[in-house]
Amino acid sequence: MSARTFTGPLLVTVAYVLVYYLLVTNQLLVKTRLRRAYRARGEAFDRYFSNDREMLAADRYAGNMLEHMPAFLVLLWLNAIFVGPRGASVGGAAYVLSRVAYPFVMGRRLGKGVPTRIMFATVIGYAVICYFLVRLVAVALAS
Repeated sequence: MSARTFTGPLLVTVAYVLVYYLLVTNQLLVKTRLRRAYRARGEAFDRYFSNDREMLAADRYAGNMLEHMPAFLVLLWLNAIFVGPRGASVGGAAYVLSRVAYPFVMGRRLGKGVPTRIMFATVIGYAVICYFLVRLVAVALAS
C-alpha cells in the first residue's frame, strides 16, 4: 500500500476534518459574539438553554457533521481499501461538498422547522453513504 494510491481518500479525509473544525470554530465565534451581545443588553446568555436561533444553527452545522463522521470515515476507507480509491475519492468529495453546503442551505438562523432546501445537502450525504454500503456489499458477495 502506498500513499500515492490513496491520495484521493487522504485528501478527502483532510478536507473533511478541516471543514469540521471550521464549523466548530464558527460555533465558538457565534457563542462569543452572542455572549457579548447579551451582556451588553444586561441579559445572561446560556448557550444550551437560551434557544437563540443563531446559536442553534451553529450547533446544528457542527453537530450534524459530527453525528455522521464515524460512519462516513469508516465507509470511505473501507471503500478505498476493498473496492477502490477512485470511487471512494469521488463519493467522499461529494460528501464533503454536501457538508460545506449544509450551513448555506440551512441559513444563519434556525427557525421553527427546518427549511426544505436542506434536503439538497442531506440527500447527497445519504446517497454517498448508501453508495459506499452497496459497493462494499457487492464486493463482499463477489468474494
